[in-house]
Amino acid sequence: MKEKLKRNSIVIWLYKNIFARGKVGRQNDENRENWVMNQLKKLSHGLTLLDAGAGELRYKKYCGHLKYISQDFAQYDGSGDGSGLQMGSWDQSKIDIISDITLIPLDNDSVDAILCVEVLEHIPEPVPAIKEFSRLLKSGGTLILTAPFNSLTHFAPYHFSTGFNKYFYEKHLSENNIEILEIKTNGNYFEYISQELRRVPEIAKKYSGKNLIFSRLLIKLLLILLGRLSRKDNGSDELLCYGYHILAKKK
Repeated sequence: MKEKLKRNSIVIWLYKNIFARGKVGRQNDENRENWVMNQLKKLSHGLTLLDAGAGELRYKKYCGHLKYISQDFAQYDGSGDGSGLQMGSWDQSKIDIISDITLIPLDNDSVDAILCVEVLEHIPEPVPAIKEFSRLLKSGGTLILTAPFNSLTHFAPYHFSTGFNKYFYEKHLSENNIEILEIKTNGNYFEYISQELRRVPEIAKKYSGKNLIFSRLLIKLLLILLGRLSRKDNGSDELLCYGYHILAKKK
């Protein structure tokens, strides 16, 4: 019996300290996807939802119970100016409304909900966009909003801010008659550092011409450490995280 318990404890230790390394720094997108999906599912059947900055309509599949309207400025082509991180291809041929996000051609108080996912950093002036959301939302309408806390250059030249702290939302949503119901961090300091650590070999090869074959073991060891620190985390998201998830309503 003691031998069996010992074997089990070894397996548990290996999972927590070795195999769990496989997840640390990789859950940014998954966390956001799950949160957005759950918020969309909570919306009542038949409500009108505007997906502002909808891109390739990634979240339309969760909106079958809603009257879905997509909007985007539709200028990004996947290649951008070639700087930073680019998608390669980007199909916006199915967008319903092509317009500036600060001047969407819909009537005042015309939508029940607005979805805006990872868009604010691509808007030259994000506060006017928030003001536009307030104009479009009916009283009591829902705003589902996410944006990075910090991000690398991506979709350039349409990348105007690395991200936003929670104080940005608390100030500007409130000033535009929108009440925050939930503000949730995505990840923490250790998760974010792990995400960027995983990029090091690719970035080193692209920008320094170095193939870090012998450094990969060191990276793996650091990821094990960061994974352990993340599991014991107690508030490091106040320093750094992937981003914020905001659930709010118009007053």
